[in-house]
Amino acid sequence: MHVAPVGGTAVQDHIALAEIELCGELIIAASTAREDRLSLESIDEVLRVAEERDASGE
Repeated sequence: MHVAPVGGTAVQDHIALAEIELCGELIIAASTAREDRLSLESIDEVLRVAEERDASGE
């Protein structure tokens, strides 16, 4: 069995951290929503999809 060494060997995956943050935002939005499910528009709003489209020039 190989055990990772203890100490400053942590690797940060910035993409994974961003995905985790977005998932957290979706969970918060879902828990505070009045309806049973978030609409596609609500999900896009939470994930700032329109902002990304505007920034990319689409």
